Amino acid sequence: MGPLDPEMQAMLDRRNALNLPGFSAGTVADVRRTFAQSQAALPPDRGAKVARIEDFSIPAPHGAVPARRYVAGATAHGLILYLHGGGWVFGTLDAFDPVCRQLAFVTGAEVVSVDYRLAPEHPFPGPLDDAWTALLALAGAGPVAVMGDSAGGNLAAALAIRARDHRGPHIDLQVLLYPVLSPDFERPSYAQFGRGDYLISTEDMRWFWNHYVPVADRANPEAVPLLADLAGLPEAIVVLGGCDPLHDEGLAYAARLRAAGVAVRLRDHPGMAHGFCTLIDLLSAANREIDAIGGLIAGAFASARTAPSDTR
Repeated sequence: MGPLDPEMQAMLDRRNALNLPGFSAGTVADVRRTFAQSQAALPPDRGAKVARIEDFSIPAPHGAVPARRYVAGATAHGLILYLHGGGWVFGTLDAFDPVCRQLAFVTGAEVVSVDYRLAPEHPFPGPLDDAWTALLALAGAGPVAVMGDSAGGNLAAALAIRARDHRGPHIDLQVLLYPVLSPDFERPSYAQFGRGDYLISTEDMRWFWNHYVPVADRANPEAVPLLADLAGLPEAIVVLGGCDPLHDEGLAYAARLRAAGVAVRLRDHPGMAHGFCTLIDLLSAANREIDAIGGLIAGAFASARTAPSDTR
């Protein structure tokens, strides 16, 4: 794994110059406040222009799951259920609005971003249950992709596992952007990139896991997808940053999917740090990658629509 891409390096340098505390250094309220402040400092109205953005609620046992729908044109073909990152502890619909707009524009699909409940107030399986509620409510006759970044990638992977095991809606594609897959902090990428100068640190990830998954639940493959039997899961796109503490668990997951007979497109970006894909209109590599992934999703959806129904 080589050096950071110069644009990525410049972004991290600007962030590191702010001397922000690590995520694990404060309280949950501190982390959410810092995240809100950092989002407020970014340029507004990023991402492609789309025809319709609609906030709505999905009925759930605990009340409702807020969500936001994006449709780029007069019609949409297929559904992308998007689950945002933030260590299961923070993250908002607004913060991930640019990437969802871009996805809707590039794919021609309906994109629905899910505002799942957050830990530690709602630990595992609360956030996953909200994602499952959304999948059950929204999956229809057309093709479906589950997609997420970081902690959202964990939820997307777990959603694919749950849908297989519980005869849930058919999922055509899982798209995992630098997903969180295992609380094993001894992998080489943690040693190399986990000091805190590449956005997230080993201690941050330990802090996130401790808030989301009690140690007693860490044998559950819906919490730790790297432990799951992966046979029979949907085709996967796995996107990794080469300078990311999470790189090696993503690489291991892609290898295990392939070994289980699942088709995998691995997109490994040597010069990128964690979180790069959602930096739409701030980092040229983010736009390029979402455009490329969008093309792959659109292609998969077109194939799914023409496949005989008994193969779905």
